Amino acid sequence: MSTVQSDPTTLANNAQTVADSLESAKVAAKIAAENKGQEIVLLDLSKQTSIFDCFLIVTGTSRRQLHAIAEEIDRELKKRGEVRLNMSGYDESQWIAIDYGGIIVHLFDEERRRYYDLEGLWGDSQRVDLESVLITTGARPSLGL
Repeated sequence: MSTVQSDPTTLANNAQTVADSLESAKVAAKIAAENKGQEIVLLDLSKQTSIFDCFLIVTGTSRRQLHAIAEEIDRELKKRGEVRLNMSGYDESQWIAIDYGGIIVHLFDEERRRYYDLEGLWGDSQRVDLESVLITTGARPSLGL
């Protein structure tokens, strides 16, 4: 287990990095909603792990929809300066994972989402309220599965 730096400058930088990740993840959540993604959940994992800051989890209803969501999120986050480190599962389109370092976007078909149950696996994480982000899209944030 790594030791977390606790000097004031490091703590301030870490807090800003987490805040930046969460803001970019909210942009991605809005894009997912605009592309009719469902059951949108943003988990703040910054207190559980130092590997990444948050997970955005979205369910799609078709391969084409999952591709559209992935491509639009990638396009917009690139504009915001986020660098995609990896994308897995795009060809199969049952579970697309997009790694931006601090943010991991998980796009699932319904069956895979329920099977892998990331919300349950990371159940001690904090859910980020997306209501104000999604309100203009007509989507509602997921209340839980």
